[in-house]
Amino acid sequence: MKTALISDIHANREALTAVLDHARAQGADDFALLGDYVGYGSDPGWVIDQVRALRAAGAVVVAGNHDRSVAEGTHPTMHDDARQAIEWTRSRLDESQLRFLAELPLSDARHDCLYVHANAFDPAGFAYVQGRLEAMRSLHATECRYTFCGHMHEPMLYHLSGTGKAGDFRPQPGVAIPLLPNRQWLVIPGACGQPRDGNPAAGYALFDHDRGELTFQRVPYDVEAAVAALRAANGLPPALGERLAQRLILGR
Repeated sequence: MKTALISDIHANREALTAVLDHARAQGADDFALLGDYVGYGSDPGWVIDQVRALRAAGAVVVAGNHDRSVAEGTHPTMHDDARQAIEWTRSRLDESQLRFLAELPLSDARHDCLYVHANAFDPAGFAYVQGRLEAMRSLHATECRYTFCGHMHEPMLYHLSGTGKAGDFRPQPGVAIPLLPNRQWLVIPGACGQPRDGNPAAGYALFDHDRGELTFQRVPYDVEAAVAALRAANGLPPALGERLAQRLILGR
């Protein structure tokens, strides 16, 4: 079985479309969606409907901080553009879409795998896994062999040996990584709709359960169309479109 691990879509229709098509072409027969379906982007309703359809087909779906903010109210630590995007998003969703976001769990554990948006030690606090210290804390908080989380917007892989030795490395797209069974693993697949590592291509990862292998993927998509949609959206901060456009320029 191959599971496509997708996080931080952020209402980016073009990126999600490209990632779903690519994952299916790679043989993905299952999906795990790690939160932040909304916020920043211009197509929140469309993205939520796709996520709902995947969940109805058996996908793992957990809530991110932007999803909770849309459903419950913005957090005081959010910067102004993010807060404005949350309010704009809420006004574009119907009751069933808002209810769907509100009812999503913060984490889901299945078959020795933990799926969560931010971390295992405090899913509701949405603290970032920024390095080995937070990764070790997260791995110590669960007995699951594999933890899959998003929130950081950059692909990363951490591991913890049976002797307590931690390691990390930045993966290369398209290279299969064997996840040795004598270690715990924390996987951050990167962002589908809002990458922040200098590469504008949409990010996700593919986990082959039978082979115990993980492959990080980058998928080019129509960034120009996503930027145009953001600029045309009445009420979203102009800086959001410019930020996505700038990442495209930096990635060239």
